[in-house]
Amino acid sequence: MSRFSDFGNDLYTGKRSINFVGRRNIWYGIAAGMILVSVLVPNLRGGWVFGIEFTGGSQFQLSQLAKPDQGTATRAVDSVVPNAAPRVTVVGTNGIRVQTELLTTTETENVRAALATAYNVPLTEVTSSFIGATWGADITQTALRALLVFFALAILMALYFRTWKMSLAAIVALAHDLILTAGIYGILGFEVTPAAVIGFLTILGYSLYDTVVVFDKIRENTNQDGEFSSRTFTESVNLAVNQTLVRSINTSVVALLPVASILFIGSYVLGAGTLRDISLALFIGIMAGAYSTIFIAAPLYAHLRENEPAIVTKKKRIASARTTSGAVR
Repeated sequence: MSRFSDFGNDLYTGKRSINFVGRRNIWYGIAAGMILVSVLVPNLRGGWVFGIEFTGGSQFQLSQLAKPDQGTATRAVDSVVPNAAPRVTVVGTNGIRVQTELLTTTETENVRAALATAYNVPLTEVTSSFIGATWGADITQTALRALLVFFALAILMALYFRTWKMSLAAIVALAHDLILTAGIYGILGFEVTPAAVIGFLTILGYSLYDTVVVFDKIRENTNQDGEFSSRTFTESVNLAVNQTLVRSINTSVVALLPVASILFIGSYVLGAGTLRDISLALFIGIMAGAYSTIFIAAPLYAHLRENEPAIVTKKKRIASARTTSGAVR
């Protein structure tokens, strides 16, 4: 612990430095590769799996089963409604959830009876519900509207930091987090539900908070740099990232521990789908957000500003002074 504390102190004072900004092309390449995989692989697998709340359909659920076999449910549904395209999920350790396209009242009762017979349980143990396509479309529009509002609020960062380039860098980092999280959902075949969308929006808020903290330190460092500062703009940005690195790591770890606990308890102990969907999105997103803040947002901001005349002039002056100092020595 003492060594880690000393390491963090060295990063803050500048005694030790990790060149995050100078190696930005490496981080860009890694991020681009992850985004490419996140977009291509789900599409090659047939696209994302959206929950019944978005697509509409019928749902059947059984609990307290001795053997929650998925194949049994599939065969039971196919035996009475051959074209229902059932999607069967094990809920917790002893439950089954079956989702199909929207069925008629008669078909719904037939499926309930077939499931009760297949699992040898009373008919009353098989619950059914349905969601219309119109309601699903409304949910989709609401989710997209919430996402657009969030990105619009991120643009308002320009008013706080007084530069649109910080806002642009933050939005790129947020887009990275969203695409990566959605991509992992698609790659692993997880179902995208309203709870997962809430998780997506939550991790965007977390990522934006982390980015604002780093950007605030960047602004502090660059404002302290006077005309005769010995640091270039890029070096001041890199120093800010180093100074907030330990804090970002600690914050991410502290946030991941309870989320991981909720994910485990929600999925394997309680069998609560809503807890699982939210915590899974949070778990993936927090890790993606920690990466994007350090390796994308700050280096991109430095990249966007490095060709400004004042920054170029200052960089040349510092380089000349260092060359002269080296020659004198």
